[in-house]
Amino acid sequence: MWLLDQWAERHILDAQRNGEFNNLPGTGEPLALDDDSHVPVELRAGYRLLKNGGCLPPELEQRKEALELVDLLKSVHQSHPDYQALSKRLSLLELKLRQAGLNTDFLRSEYAEKLLHKIREE
Repeated sequence: MWLLDQWAERHILDAQRNGEFNNLPGTGEPLALDDDSHVPVELRAGYRLLKNGGCLPPELEQRKEALELVDLLKSVHQSHPDYQALSKRLSLLELKLRQAGLNTDFLRSEYAEKLLHKIREE
């Protein structure tokens, strides 16, 4: 074990003995882990640092915006003057996501509806 590892381990054990880890927020609750399986292994640490710092990669920002647009379009009637502009923006984001190599099936509710139908059948 490296010197730095030994030093860190010693400090962790000292903190455990002193009870510094007792009564921390979230104690006894399951961890909320992010699904980063779509991110290459060599990029995961960097993406996690950016995410924890409030920054997301452009593709994920676009994905987030696309999901917000889908929700907004569900609440806007097709005759509304902003509907066409929102729809065009969503189409542009979908194109950018596809060019970045991301699957855009999440924008279609057809998959969710089919899945719910399948679950209800069983």
